[in-house]
Amino acid sequence: MREGSLEWLARLAVWVLMAPLLPGVINKVKAWVAGRRGPPVLQLYYDLVRLWRKESVLSEAASPGFVGVTVVAWVALLLAAFLLPLGPWGSGTGFSGDVVLWLGLLALARFCLAWGALETGSSFEGMGAAREVSFAVLAEASLLAAVLTLVIQSQSLSLATLLWPAAGAAAGLWAAGMFFVLLAENCRVPFDDPNTHLELTMIHEVMVLDHSGPLLAAVLHGAALKLMMFSVWLVEAVLPLGTLRGGAALAALAGGVLVVAVGVGLVESFMARAAFRRVPLLLTTAFLLCVFALLVAWRGRVS
Repeated sequence: MREGSLEWLARLAVWVLMAPLLPGVINKVKAWVAGRRGPPVLQLYYDLVRLWRKESVLSEAASPGFVGVTVVAWVALLLAAFLLPLGPWGSGTGFSGDVVLWLGLLALARFCLAWGALETGSSFEGMGAAREVSFAVLAEASLLAAVLTLVIQSQSLSLATLLWPAAGAAAGLWAAGMFFVLLAENCRVPFDDPNTHLELTMIHEVMVLDHSGPLLAAVLHGAALKLMMFSVWLVEAVLPLGTLRGGAALAALAGGVLVVAVGVGLVESFMARAAFRRVPLLLTTAFLLCVFALLVAWRGRVS
C-alpha cells in the first residue's frame, strides 16, 4: 500500500511539476530560431507563482459558478492525465473502457472553460467561446477517429493496452493526424496563437481575459497539462515503450515528449497563423488523415 501511495505521489509530481516545462521549451525554440535570447525555460513556473500570490478580481456579471467551472476544468484535466500510462508506471487509475472517460474529461474541461467565458457577460469572451466550440467539432472528430484506430489495432478499450505502436502506413497517417490535433487542441499555430493580444483574432486566449490571480494560474497550468497529455499520448502510441524497461522507458518517453515540444516550436517559427476561413480546412485534413489511418487499420485487421 505504501508503494502504491508513493507511485501516486510520483505520478502527481510528474504531471503537476513537469507540465509547465513544455511551454518554456517551445518558447525557447522559437527564440532560438529567431536569433533571440528569449524568456527562460522556467518562465511559466515564475508566472504561476506570481499569479498564485495575487488576488482574483471577478467580473460583476460573473456568478459563483465562474470560480467553480475554472477549478472543475483544471481537475478534469488532471484526472485525464492520471488515466494515461506513464512509461513503465502504467496507468494510475486505469480500467477497461477508461478511454471513454478520458475523452469525456477532455470534453468537460472544454465545456467548463466555455461556460466560464460566457459567465463574464463579455462579448469578446463569448465570441472566443463560440469559436472554440465550433472548431472543436472537427478537432474532436479527428480525436475520435484516432482513438478508434488504436481500438481496432489493439482490440482494447483500456489506455494501458490501447497505446501500443503499430508499424506501417496506418501509423504514419495516425501520427500526422494526431500532430494536427495536438496543435489544434492546445491552441497552437497555425490554428491559434497563444501569444497574441488582439481580441478579434484570439480563440482560446480571449476566453480567459477576465481570469486573474489563482484562477488564471489554474487556466495556464491546465493548458500546460493538456499539452503534456497530448504529447505523452502521441509518443506512447508511436514509440515501443513497452519493450523497454524502467529508466530506459522513462528516458525514451521524456525524450519523445521533448522532441514533440521542439517540433511544435519549429512549426510556430516557420508557419504563420492561418486565417479563420482556413482553420476548418486544416482540421478537415487532420480528420481525413485519422480516418485513412482507421480504414488502413480496419482493412489490415480484417485481412
